[in-house]
Amino acid sequence: MPISKENRRKYPDNWVTIAFEVKHVRAKRRCEGSPQFPDCRAEDRKPHPETGSLVVLTVAHLDHDPTNNRITNLRAWCQRCHNTYDAEHRAKNTAATRRAKKATGDLFDD
Repeated sequence: MPISKENRRKYPDNWVTIAFEVKHVRAKRRCEGSPQFPDCRAEDRKPHPETGSLVVLTVAHLDHDPTNNRITNLRAWCQRCHNTYDAEHRAKNTAATRRAKKATGDLFDD
């Protein structure tokens, strides 16, 4: 998944090398399976066997911390596995962002 501008600086300079090691060397260009879909082995750049969408293998941080790049914290996942795993985390962040924007807006209301 694309790295946002604000998170880009949290990744190490050698992130491309780390991601390559996880996706191509360890996972051999296949999804490593997530807790929700442990048997998923969707292949990078091929149609996903369940969804039919083109697989773009990504590297997930299990703890959602882009500064924690220990190999045990990283997984090569297809979009389905990565998005399912991150759904709750993203929902919490979205809600917090909305609350913060609303609070900031209230400061300037007349």
